[in-house]
Amino acid sequence: MHALRNWTARAFVGVGLAGLLGGGAQALAADYQDSPQVTEFVEEMTRDYGFASEQLYALFAEVERKQAILDAISRPAEKVKPWKEYRPIFITDKRIAQGVEFWNKHQAALEKAEAEYGVPPQFIVAIIGVETFYGGNTGSWRVMDALSTLAFDYPPRAPFFRKELREFLMLTREEQVDPITLKGSYAGAMGLPQFMPSSFRAYAVDFDGDGHINIWSNPTDAIGSVASYFKRHGWQAGGQVASRVEVSGARVDEGLTQGLDPVKNVAELRALGWNSKDALAEDVPVTAFRLEGAEGDEYWFGLPNFYTITRYNRSVMYAMAVNQLAELLVEARGNR
Repeated sequence: MHALRNWTARAFVGVGLAGLLGGGAQALAADYQDSPQVTEFVEEMTRDYGFASEQLYALFAEVERKQAILDAISRPAEKVKPWKEYRPIFITDKRIAQGVEFWNKHQAALEKAEAEYGVPPQFIVAIIGVETFYGGNTGSWRVMDALSTLAFDYPPRAPFFRKELREFLMLTREEQVDPITLKGSYAGAMGLPQFMPSSFRAYAVDFDGDGHINIWSNPTDAIGSVASYFKRHGWQAGGQVASRVEVSGARVDEGLTQGLDPVKNVAELRALGWNSKDALAEDVPVTAFRLEGAEGDEYWFGLPNFYTITRYNRSVMYAMAVNQLAELLVEARGNR
């Protein structure tokens, strides 16, 4: 990361005479010159959050509108892959092998995270492995460009991305980082764990105690931040994640959870023909789901820690991929 001695050091970079004299809107680059939305945003940040308008106009003078980002986010959603096609994307020999290497290299930080937050190393490693291949693919878009493009030129989700742009500017001020240098996904997700700016400010931690939170190039901070996120979203230390279920009877489909939030407990689902081989408490709320596996339908209970993983990404298959990668990391590491 490119730290600044003072965030305001960039206040006059790119600002012409008009900006210095208060006519900052004229200092904007062509992409956002005379944009009422940008002017309104700058006024909000100045009025409500104590930013200097000339500082922000100087920043926006460097921001570029990215049509490729608008094309990507507007593209029709692909047909959802069945589990038998989704799983092989994330569960590969290479991802397992590199996950073991990442675990071994950062064992001390992972053990510290488990001690402080109750999250075992394999789940932290699996999240980072699924999100960015252990930091190998953290995104190449300037976050400032991505969030500005979506905040000002993508009306369907403009309020969300405008909020994230605000959070991004606040986090760069807090961390004394040059906002134009930070990179991420086309949607503004950042670093090894792909946190959105609001998640960064709410859950990211300075896990190595150096006075800064750096999830871009500091795996220790990334590890602590994932663990912090899980803990704050209800992770139960020592708890199971998912349980394979056998089903029988005519009422099985009545037990399928609509969405992700658990609405039935183990006892209620057992009455509908769902039976786990694991010893589960009767009153545990679970997400009950069916996956189209390579060898036919699979039925599962997602336990409270499974639900926590879905807070990271609201997808049953994502949570299953993380869980199964975590299990395979433990197995592979034990065999070395």
